[in-house]
Amino acid sequence: MRSVAVAVLGLTLLATVPLVSQRSSPRPATPSTGRQTPAAGRAAPSTGRASPAPGRSAAPRVESAVPFRVGEALTYDVSWSSFLVAGTAVMSVKEKKLSEQSTAYYVVAEARPAALVAKLYSLYYKADSLVDAYGLLSQYGSLYSEEGRRHRFVTTRFDRPGGRANFERKVTTTESTAIPVPPQTQDGLAAFYSLRGRTFKPGERLTIPIVDGSALYSVAVDVGASETVKVPLGQVNALKLNLTIMDAANRPLRKDIALWLSNDARRLPVKVQAQLAVGSFVLALRDAR
Repeated sequence: MRSVAVAVLGLTLLATVPLVSQRSSPRPATPSTGRQTPAAGRAAPSTGRASPAPGRSAAPRVESAVPFRVGEALTYDVSWSSFLVAGTAVMSVKEKKLSEQSTAYYVVAEARPAALVAKLYSLYYKADSLVDAYGLLSQYGSLYSEEGRRHRFVTTRFDRPGGRANFERKVTTTESTAIPVPPQTQDGLAAFYSLRGRTFKPGERLTIPIVDGSALYSVAVDVGASETVKVPLGQVNALKLNLTIMDAANRPLRKDIALWLSNDARRLPVKVQAQLAVGSFVLALRDAR
């Protein structure tokens, strides 16, 4: 698994992906002169919603209620080990548009290192996803990364009626593959936003299947109690979610990732914390617009 955090949610992915890699590294790509991410949001395979039987009218579709809106932008300070602020991550809802005979939110997360860290190692990450407004399932997701001279672009397109996730990975060459997935499978960033669209009760547990590259994992979410969290934005009352990542055989890979969602109408992700072998990562909300 390239990054355990990739399978949890997009924001943690952006902070931890270069440091917890468990796969063999690909051959370095030819350096790029710019940071132009390949076009995202292209049409994904049909969602496969069945047509109503002859003589029977289709039930009206209702969009999922969500606490976010187009134009929302959340800015986080990223700290790691002895670095008080190692970088900045921004998550934003760019637009809401027609996609795949449906409507989808186009969401983007970007992360850049602070100037001091950038001098040690050049990093840049951009993840995006098309999240269907009806059910909050991902239609498409991608991750573009720059790690020094190595550039990579991975896309995931969901074939819901076929029960597959189709992957394409570009480094120096292009590799394509497809794997069978459960109906509710998400990419990491879409899972992050779908969690915000849920309501939780302390003691509740749910499991979300998530794809990372060409592998399938599951994330168990255990709902804890509300507590006051101090972040750069201020003191926030938030519900703590404890996350456990499991492989295809339901063996736990990581148990020490936590997410705090604010106890208000916006359900803001105010803090993400991950204890990793390379140190402690914390993403703390600095600004919410």
